[in-house]
Parts: sequence; C-alpha cells; structure tokens
Amino acid sequence: MNVELVAVGDELLVGDVVNTNAVTLGRRLTAAGLRVGGVSTVGDGLDAMTDVLAQAVRRADAVIVCGGLGPTSDDRTREAVAAVAGVALRRDPAVEEWLRARYTGMNRTLTALGLQQADVPEGGRSLPNANGSAPGVCVETGDVVVYAIPGPPHEMIAMTEQQVLPDLLRRAGSPPARARRQLLTASVGEGVVAAMLEPLEKQLSTAGGAVEVAYLATAGQTRVKLTATAPGGDVAVNAAATRARELLGDCVYGEADDTLASVVQALLIGRDATVAVAESLTGGLLAGALTEVPGASAVVRGSVTAYATDLKAGVLGVDTDLLAAEGAVHPQVAARMAEGVRRMMSGTYGVATTGVAGPDPQDGKPVGTVYIAVAGPEGTTVLSLLFSGSRARIREMTVVRALDLLRRVVAGLPAEQDPACTG
Repeated sequence: MNVELVAVGDELLVGDVVNTNAVTLGRRLTAAGLRVGGVSTVGDGLDAMTDVLAQAVRRADAVIVCGGLGPTSDDRTREAVAAVAGVALRRDPAVEEWLRARYTGMNRTLTALGLQQADVPEGGRSLPNANGSAPGVCVETGDVVVYAIPGPPHEMIAMTEQQVLPDLLRRAGSPPARARRQLLTASVGEGVVAAMLEPLEKQLSTAGGAVEVAYLATAGQTRVKLTATAPGGDVAVNAAATRARELLGDCVYGEADDTLASVVQALLIGRDATVAVAESLTGGLLAGALTEVPGASAVVRGSVTAYATDLKAGVLGVDTDLLAAEGAVHPQVAARMAEGVRRMMSGTYGVATTGVAGPDPQDGKPVGTVYIAVAGPEGTTVLSLLFSGSRARIREMTVVRALDLLRRVVAGLPAEQDPACTG
C-alpha cells in the first residue's frame, strides 16, 4: 500500500515549526511494512490545501493529512477533505455532544468556530481524540482512503497508533515484512562509504536486488540502511550487514539506535575507565553529548570550558610560552589541554578541543581549523582537521570527531584512520 503524507500549516512553510510529524509518521508506517510514497507541506489556504490533497489522492492508496482540525478560522482541513471527496460537510451530533461536555468540564465556552470540530464529510466518520478537542476524520474517495489527524504531536501519535494504523493494516491485508539493518559510521563521508561498499552493491545487484542499500548522511556520520522485503529477508539482510562490516571495518561504530556517545560510554564502563573533558571552540557541546546518555555519571568525571586563552594556562596548565608563541589554536595546545584536564580530574582519559569556528580567522589559522586531543594511559593522540561550513556545523563536526577519536583510543583501534576513513 502506497501512503502519502500531507502536512498543513503556514508555520511549517515559514520555518516557525519543524515538521517532526512527517518523520514520526514515516518511521512508523515504514516499520509496519507500508510504503510512504511522498510527503507534501501546504499552508492554511483552502485552495492550495485542496489542490495538494487532490494530487496526493491521485497518486496514493491512502493519504494522511496532519493539522488544520482545530477551532480557529484557519483550520480548514475538513473543508479541503470534503471538497476533494466531492461531498458536503455534516454536523455529527454525537461529536457535538462530546465537545459541549468537554468544554463545560474545562469551564470554557464552545464557540461557533469550535463547533466546526464536529463537522465530518458526508459518508465519512469521526476519529475520537483522547488527547485533545479536535477529532480526526476518515473518508473514502473512490479507492483511496483519506485520514485527517491533529497536528499536535502527542495527539497525532496517539490517533495514528490507536486508529489510523490499525485501519490501514486491515485495508492493506498483510504487507510484506521488512527485514532491516542499519550500520552507523563516523568520520566518513557519504561518498567514501558508498565507494567502500561498491563490491557489496555489485554483489547484491547480481543476486537480483533482494537487499536494497541506502545512505543517510549527517554531520560527520553516515547511516547505511539495508532493507529486504522478500521472503527470507532476515537471512539476506544479515549476510549483507556482515559483508558491509567487513568492507567498512572500524569505521562502523554501531547499529540502529546507537549513538557515538552511548558507544563510548559502554567502552569506558567495560574497561572501568573514566573521561574528563576540556573544551574551547565547542563550548560545552562535547560534555553535553557525553552526559546526555543515561548513566553518564559512571564514566564522566567532569568538564572545563576554557574559552579564554588565560584559562587554558591558569586552569588546565597549558604552558604560557607555548600559548604566547603559537596561540590557542595549535595541536600542542590541544594535547596539553587534554593532559591537564585528565590530571586535574583524575580521569583515565582526557579529551580536548580547540580551533576556529568563525566567522573570523584566529592566531593566523583559517576558519574551520580544529585540533582534537585524547590523553590516556598510553600517551596522547592529536587529530588535526580542517572543516568547512557554518560556525554551527564546524562545532557539530568537532564533537563527532572528538567522540570518534575517543572511541578509537579507548577501544585500542588505530587513532589515525585509514585514508578511506578521513571523511
């Protein structure tokens, strides 16, 4: 079954609100074996909404419209659904009674606009909303079923799980089970990962494409998605994942819902080890990533954000002559910061970041220059990098590379990655 999603709201178009509902719905529908064929976003205007919805209905077996069901003048999804279905709206007495009781119970006045929440397209039905005042709508137009559900995420999720998804699965019969594996890599560009997996993709193509390979790149990381829908897909996907791991080697840090920080934490716990953090350009982001993982208190000793140059000397013990000669952005400064915070906080490992996030150069170093150091029982390792992009991206990439360097050092992996893993 092919499902299309339509998100409604001017706030989505202008960027005031991020469309997380599409992400949630896409993941949930895909996990259930349904195909999401497209996602559209449209504003609150009735004509535009009707046009986008009509296009989705022509392409799909089912359409889920999210948002525009509330008690205000710009909530016109019901009208658009009725227009596309070619029917009028009718007032549902049972829903009206429920609304009046709900508003009375909240000591609120039910306005005429509020009553529009009881309107349902002729031939359709209302979908109860246990978490809000805006019921959903389900109506068929030809061979296509259209669901209109509320926009607030907690209402949307509950209605999807309790009503929309069960109805979709009933209509779809038994969708093909999808066997899936996802491998997570760090410090490796998407193009590099794809090149490393060329032998696997050729092998899968020769075998008839029983397993599909897809890539999703984020800052400093690439997710490799392996999916099969044919019978026995688990066996094929597991074999493909094994081969992918062989080709990618230690560029792979985990699978599925792992994060770099959670993997690092597990490595530290397994070695009864701890880490202390010293940051400059990342300004606490690295410590934040490490402490975001539940149980971080078992491995994180503490952190210092030594943004000012004099604090690098006064707090972390970086040599003042080194700072005077080279400035704060230098590989030896990163090394001394990592060693200093490790010593000061009695950590097994110390990790440090220094660099130029922009917008201006510093100490003769161009924007994007970054040095990351990890100090541990076996010595100190420094990684020299040059990133491009915005200030936010440079800082984000630095955190990813710092976590990955820490992972490698703690796990005893090569700290200087193979050329293919430079990203």
